[in-house]
Amino acid sequence: MDASTAHKHLITRADRVFEGAAAARANLADALAIQGAQFDHLMDAVLVAEGKAKPWMHLMKRIDRHGVREGLAKQREECMEALLMYGFSMSTSLVTNAARFAEQDGLRRFLDATDTMEIEEESAEPAPTVVAIPEATQEQRNALRTIRDTFVKRQGFKASEGWKYATSVDGVRLDTELGDFLIGQGWAEVDTEAMLTEGQPVTLTATGRHILAA
Repeated sequence: MDASTAHKHLITRADRVFEGAAAARANLADALAIQGAQFDHLMDAVLVAEGKAKPWMHLMKRIDRHGVREGLAKQREECMEALLMYGFSMSTSLVTNAARFAEQDGLRRFLDATDTMEIEEESAEPAPTVVAIPEATQEQRNALRTIRDTFVKRQGFKASEGWKYATSVDGVRLDTELGDFLIGQGWAEVDTEAMLTEGQPVTLTATGRHILAA
């Protein structure tokens, strides 16, 4: 498949994994607030979900740096090397052992999910021209980093209530007005083909990446 189609496919898969991890963390947090609640199974669910999410988070960063084809190839190579490096040593901590097994399982699942993906080599592009890089405030640069380093979605339920920007990392937020500004300036873009109620993925444009690289 071509790089653009592959990118959308990978974002969709990553989105589902990130949402699963966020839901697992939320369920555990709710249980911890209830005295006497049983949460062993919820902790296991968090470890499994985070193990699945880790390689996909790394993939999104690699794609941003290297492009879809090379980014996926590098991430698959890293996952295979990581699996080979795992030994059979066990920790005295049951939680550490469980996290270790969950991470290995996440690597295997990622490799299985991307095993049959064949991405066409991107056509050679002409030599880049020199472009002026817009000036950005520190707040705007921080917001661009949030979009680059976390999975951001524009989400809303009723048109009259507007929308908000949700991230995949607990405690990290993106101000609505600031998110709208970045998209309006062409520093970030939103997938309007996705349902607003389910969340529209937000990614950096080439301009946004140039601003951070400057």
